[in-house]
Amino acid sequence: MRLGIDFGTTRAVVASADRGNYPVVTFETDGGQGCEWFPSLVAVRGDEVRSGHAAEAVLGDPEWQPLRSLKRLLGASGPRDRALGLPVSDLATRYLHGLRAALLESSNLGAAPGEPLEVAISIPANAPANQRLLTADAFARAGFLVRRILDEPSAAGLEYAWRRPSDAQVKKRHVAVYDLGGGTFDASVIAMSDALHEVLTTDGVGRLGGDDFDEALLALACSAAGREQPEAGPERQRMLELCRQEKERITASTRRLAPDLFTDGGGPRIAIEAYEAALRPLIDRSLAALDAALARVAERAGREVERHTVVYQVGGASQLPAVGRALRERFGRRVWRSPYPHASVAIGLAIAAEEERSPRIAGSLTRHFGVWRERDAGHGAVFDPIFEKDQALPSPGAAASLTRVRRYRAHHNVGHFRYVECSRLLAGAPAGDVTPWGEVRSPLVAALADRPLDEVAVERLSSEGDVVEECYRVDANGVIEVEIRNLTAGYARTFSPSPAPQR
Repeated sequence: MRLGIDFGTTRAVVASADRGNYPVVTFETDGGQGCEWFPSLVAVRGDEVRSGHAAEAVLGDPEWQPLRSLKRLLGASGPRDRALGLPVSDLATRYLHGLRAALLESSNLGAAPGEPLEVAISIPANAPANQRLLTADAFARAGFLVRRILDEPSAAGLEYAWRRPSDAQVKKRHVAVYDLGGGTFDASVIAMSDALHEVLTTDGVGRLGGDDFDEALLALACSAAGREQPEAGPERQRMLELCRQEKERITASTRRLAPDLFTDGGGPRIAIEAYEAALRPLIDRSLAALDAALARVAERAGREVERHTVVYQVGGASQLPAVGRALRERFGRRVWRSPYPHASVAIGLAIAAEEERSPRIAGSLTRHFGVWRERDAGHGAVFDPIFEKDQALPSPGAAASLTRVRRYRAHHNVGHFRYVECSRLLAGAPAGDVTPWGEVRSPLVAALADRPLDEVAVERLSSEGDVVEECYRVDANGVIEVEIRNLTAGYARTFSPSPAPQR
C-alpha cells in the first residue's frame, strides 16, 4: 500500500494512493470519534513512551512528561542529542512506530495483515541536513518503506496540479507555494508543465508557524488574567495545547477568544483584534520570505513572469483568517487557497508515491553549505561556500550526485572543519538562518590515520604535507556527504551530518 505522510509540527496527516484518488486517512480516537490527523505529540514515563492520541490523553498528568513539536526538535538536533532522557532520533522512531500502529489498527486505511506500507515523506524546504537524515532514518526504523522524499512545498505543488490539471496544459505555469505549518514556514516558486515541476527557488523561516501563534495567545491570556506564564514543563504544555484548540476554533465571525487555561477558573476573554495584532509581526515575516523568493524569480525570469505567478496557500496555520487577509492584501486575486490546506502536502505526497502518475520533480538546494577556513596563517578566517542555494539536485535514482572537490597540500596534522548551512550569504559570510552542519576532525598525516583524534591537538606542519582532497556530494534528497582523502598515503574518511565518522 502506498501512502503520503506529512509529518507536521503539530500533527501528522496521511493520504493513501488509490488509482488516481488520494483520500485522507481518518484515525479513531479513544472517544470513538474520527479525525484526519495523528497528533505530533509524545509523552514519556520511565521507559514507557506514548505517541499521538495516546499521548494527548495524558496531558496534564504529572507522571508523564509531554513533548510537543517533535519535528521542530528534529530541526535543531544532531544524532547525539537527547530529550526527555532519550536520544531525539529514538523519540522520533517511537512516535512514528505509534503512527504506523495506529494506521494498521485504528484507522480506515484498510491495509491487509502484513502488507508493507510504502511511503513518500516530506521535509521542510529549508530543513538542515541533520533533519533530512534523522527523519528518513526514523521512518525506516519504524517499519515504513521510504520510496520518495520531497520538500513540503514541492508536494503541495503536486496537489495543486492535480486539482487544476488545465494549468499544466499551458506552456509553463509558475506557482509560489505559501506553506505555513505548525512550526515552519516555507515558500517555493515552482515552474510547472505537464511532465516536469522545476523548483526555481525557495525561502522560509525555520521556526515560524502555529506553535508561535499558540505562544502568542498564551502570553495574551496570562497578561489579561494578571498571571505569570508557567515555566517549561507539563503545565505549560497543557496550556499551549488548550491555546491551540482555541486558535483552531477561530472563524471569520469570531470576535472574542476565551481559552479555559486556569484550573481555578478566571479564564480571560481576549478581543480577536488584540490577538491578530500580536500575530501580524509573525505573518509579516512569512510575507517577507515569500517576497524574497519572488524577487529572485523576477531577477532571473523577468518581472512579467513574477507578476503572473500564482500564490498557493497551504499549511494548517494558513487557515487562520488573519493569514488569508494578509495574503490577499499583498497579492490580491493571485492567491488561490487549497480546499484542504492542512492535507495539501499529504495528498501531494500520495501522488508522488504513485510514481507512474507523478510528474518529474527537478529539485534544488534550499540552503547554502560551506566551511570556515583559516587565512593569514591562522590570524583570520574566510567562508568557503561549497554548494550554493538553488543549485539543481540530481534526479531520484540518478547514479551521479552533485559533487565538488577541493585539493591542496596539508598544512596541519589534523583537519578541523567547521561546516554550516545557511539561508543566505552576506558579504560572502553565512547569514539569515544559520545551522551548524557539524565539526569534522580528520587526520591529514599518515601517522594519525588509525588513531582517535579527540585528544590530538591541531598543529601546523613545518613544511608542506601530503596531498589532501576534500570531496563533497549531495544526493537527490539534498543530503550532503563529506569525504576527506589523503591521496599521498592512500586513506580516506567519510562523514554524514554528524561529528562522528560513519565508516
